[in-house]
Amino acid sequence: MSLEKTWYTVEKAAQKFGLDKGQILKWVEDGVVRSEMAGSKVELVNIDDVALKVQEMTGI
Repeated sequence: MSLEKTWYTVEKAAQKFGLDKGQILKWVEDGVVRSEMAGSKVELVNIDDVALKVQEMTGI
């Protein structure tokens, strides 16, 4: 069980990694970032998935 927070709002996730919200939403749409929905709106995203995509993009 992780002691860190793993679900962030799209805004907080974008801010954490210096990304555009649209980029994260695109990853959700592509199915590479897990999300929790509220109706048709993305409510939360899994920060571990976002971190993996950022690592993949930057090679870090």
